[in-house]
Amino acid sequence: MKIKSVFMMAIFSVTANKLRTFLTLLGIVIGVAAVISLMSIGRGTQQAITAQIESLGTDLLFVSPKSGGNLTLADADLIASDPRSNFRVAPQINAPGSITFRGEETSAIVNGVTGAYASVRNLEIDSGNFLSPSHVKNRNEVVVLGSEVAKDIFDERKPINEYVSINGRRFNVIGVLKEKGGGARFGSEDGQIFVPLTTAYYRLTSERTTQGEISISTINVQYVSNGELVDKPVEDPKEHISDILRFSHRTTEDDFSVTNLQDVIDTLNEATAALVVLLGSIAGISLFVGGIGIMNIMLVSVTERTREIGIRKALGAKKRDILGQFITEAVLISVSGGIIGASLGALISYSINRLRLFGPDFETVITADIAILALTVAGVIGLFFGIYPAARAAKLNPIDALRYE
Repeated sequence: MKIKSVFMMAIFSVTANKLRTFLTLLGIVIGVAAVISLMSIGRGTQQAITAQIESLGTDLLFVSPKSGGNLTLADADLIASDPRSNFRVAPQINAPGSITFRGEETSAIVNGVTGAYASVRNLEIDSGNFLSPSHVKNRNEVVVLGSEVAKDIFDERKPINEYVSINGRRFNVIGVLKEKGGGARFGSEDGQIFVPLTTAYYRLTSERTTQGEISISTINVQYVSNGELVDKPVEDPKEHISDILRFSHRTTEDDFSVTNLQDVIDTLNEATAALVVLLGSIAGISLFVGGIGIMNIMLVSVTERTREIGIRKALGAKKRDILGQFITEAVLISVSGGIIGASLGALISYSINRLRLFGPDFETVITADIAILALTVAGVIGLFFGIYPAARAAKLNPIDALRYE
């Protein structure tokens, strides 16, 4: 039997009972729409996190202590003063805190930093100024607010030269950062506040090493990879910093870790890729249920068309013709549902962006591979769940089929 004839007969059979076909399609439509919309959200999350990290710059390293280890201001100074390197260093102390202004309170990450932090982390000031070396030297109680924190506390009011309370202590607001996007959700500075490193240590936290030195949470290191600032640039900044700290700590076993942005991006991509697959798998369950619906309706169709099958066999139709006919009908239903579901999933993803359900800095991402995967799975499900009813139809004895009432 010609392919065109099989296809036309399949269309006629499928459309003979429109309501039943529609209800069968519905399971596949919902499944494919769920797969595409959820995977587009997962891809959007992956892209937003990666973009947020890459906005820090490609020449940034993070040095942090391992469990049982310590980093100190002396370590940061040693890295900054290394004669072979062109490192710009910004040590950092982190502490949880709350900030209050005239009864309005919000939680925020408190960062004790030096004036170099703004240039190392590519921060821009929207109003006022960032911290200066004199603020660090004099342990001044001044603070720079992330844009999100400033909006939460001051709303439309100008915060510069106002006084806020941080963990019960009074600080003068000297600056507000420009919005970077992502907020606290992606670890952006928008949801953080910045005070002089010495002030954070002596006023807000007092973590010392066993030798009585100031304990540092992170050392941010920026380097120029093309070597324009030194005669003999280091070939591997990450390993060079490790050598400096091993010498400083007098150890051959690292009690610290040095991470570059690419390491962070690779780790997060692995985690978010697993999230995308998980979301797709959860949505795929509804596709499986839709496939069971196709099998059920095809079995009903075989029973209803038993006499038709007998007549066709009596007229010379072979088993493969009957088999191909019913498999084609199952795949046609499944693929049609897949196409409608893909369109619906794309519409849902587009609507999420239009309504800004996850914030203006977040966009769902629909790629061709997601749509192709969903449609392919829909087709395979139709084929898989259509084989048994088709085989049952093909095995019918023509004499028994003609006698069927």
